[in-house]
This record gives sequence, C-alpha cells and structure tokens, in this order.
Amino acid sequence: MTVSAVSDDSAPVFRLAINGYGRIGRCVLRALYESEYRQQMQVVAINEPADLATIVHLTKYDSTHGRFPATIAAVEQGLSINGDRIAVSHCTKLADLDWSQHRIDAVLECSGHYDDIDTLQQHIQRGAGKVLLSQPGNTPIKPIVCGINEHILSADETIASAASCTSNGIAPVIAVLHQVFSVQSGVITTIHSAMNDQPVIDAYHHTDLRKTRAAGQSIIPVETGLAAGVGRIIPELDGRFQARALRVPTLNVSAMELTVTVASPVSVETVNNALREASEGDLIDILGYSEEPLASCDFNHDPRSGIVDAGQTRVSGNIVNVLVWFDNEWAYANRMLDVVSLWLNTKN
Repeated sequence: MTVSAVSDDSAPVFRLAINGYGRIGRCVLRALYESEYRQQMQVVAINEPADLATIVHLTKYDSTHGRFPATIAAVEQGLSINGDRIAVSHCTKLADLDWSQHRIDAVLECSGHYDDIDTLQQHIQRGAGKVLLSQPGNTPIKPIVCGINEHILSADETIASAASCTSNGIAPVIAVLHQVFSVQSGVITTIHSAMNDQPVIDAYHHTDLRKTRAAGQSIIPVETGLAAGVGRIIPELDGRFQARALRVPTLNVSAMELTVTVASPVSVETVNNALREASEGDLIDILGYSEEPLASCDFNHDPRSGIVDAGQTRVSGNIVNVLVWFDNEWAYANRMLDVVSLWLNTKN
C-alpha cells in the first residue's frame, strides 16, 4: 500500500496528539494514514520520553506490521511523514505538557500509565479539548465499544475510554447472542499474545510473580478485568460473567473462547447464522465471521474488533461455545480512531 499525503485543499479538521508512543500509539498513527480518517484528522503532536532517533526508526520499521509505507524522517523538534510535520516532546509528567500551543482537539492517551479521571484531567488543563484513554479506566470514565454503546458519548464530555482490546473483541459477540438467544451467564478465556509487561527472560519484573517469568517460554495466567468490563459496557449483563486470561508466546493476534448459557436450546447453525447476519449488517467492519480453517497469523493487521471462527462453534443444549480471533494491536488502534472521530463529530 502507498500512503499519500493530504493536500492543502483537504486539510484535516481535527488536530490530534498521542501521549505514549508505544505499540498502540504507533499503530494509531499508522492506522490513521492507512484510513480515510486522514482526510478529517491529523496527528500534530506526540509526547514520548524516548529519543527522536529511536522514535523515527520504530515508526519506519515494525516487526509485526512491517514497514510503514511512507516517507518518514526526523525534522527539527519532530517527525515528518510524507511532509506532514508532527511535533515531538519528551515530557515524563503530564503537568509539563503544553497542548495549547498545538491547538489539540483530542489527546489519545496511549502511555498505559494513567486510568483515573483526576490525573487525566491534566491533559485538559494543559490545553487539550478531549482525552481518549487506551485502556478501560476507572469509574466514572465511560468505556466506549463501537457497535455497542457509542451512543452514550456526548459532545460535552471531555474524558472517555476506548475500553480494552478484549472488550472490543468480545462485547459485540455477546451482544448478538444476548439479543437473539438471551444470555444467562458466561465465562470468557482470553488467549493473549505476550505484552511488554513481561520479560524476555526470568526477571524481577513485576509484583505479579507469574509476570516475572520469561514470556517466550511459557503459557502464563494473568489477571484480567474483562468480566467487570462486560458489565460496564452491557449493563444488563453485569455480574453474569467470569473471565480468565492466558498469555502465550506469540507477538500478535489473540483469541477468546466464550462459553455462555442461553435461555433455550440452540444449534450450531442458528448461532452461526445469527453471528454471520450481524457481521453483514449492523456490525459490519466491527464483527467478522470466517468459515475458513485459519490460524492466528492469518488475522494479523485485521482492523475488525473480533472475527468469529464459525468452524469452532460448539453447542450442547443451551450451552454455546464460540472462538473469536482479534488483532490485539491493529484492531484496537482502528477502534480508537473510530471513537475519536465519532466523538469529535458529535453535536449536542
């Protein structure tokens, strides 16, 4: 794919900043240039403590998603992508940021360091119009999942969350099953690729002793707040789910095994038909559906929140088991762009 610059005649309306230019921050920037959103939004500032040379290098080259198909270079106090100038700062404290000089409409908070509204309010105090958090965040921050509850986000709110990659992947599936078959309870097992809170070799790396173990050698159970997240996103199902998570030695693309009990006995065919119809209807481009015998690597760089593997659907009476694949980096980055675009374009 060739990424082209936007001409002066089609200058973007909204000015974005990214705070924390790690896996998600870099995917968000790249996804912006690979989408039509580049016609209405532009990243004009990045705050990342790393040095500029490393920022430029990791923007150009990515072990998971390949080379960024654009002209990328370091410029004075910033980064250039196809001639678009992006100011780069290296602040380690939110209080030291100055978003007002860049006229920032929204900050995409991708550092992973903050989850409470009082701390995130510092972005607003430093001149940003809105803040979209790349993790669920604490109450009262609203977690927004496209296709499910984006209608609750109003223009006058200043801080919101794009929930989690797992919530985005599984909530649409749960919503469809609940609407069609009435979900009574459920269990979710996330099989997630390794993340940067795990060490390459055993190390004094985390207070969770399982996360002190080498990421590439073991399947590692970790804590997850996904069950509570489902309840925040689909309130009528609050308290009906349990969840566990396993980290596995892959770089990217994860899966979730969802098991639910529904009100009445169903069949594999009726379950798959309901999910397929949703993927072709109201949840198109959000929920995927596949009948091919694929492996996790086949979903790398897939922008859909989750893809149902129809061949893995199992049913026993009123117990339904579904397997959902998702690119935990790329899909989530695309959902962040969906949410911020919707939010900035919302009128009261």
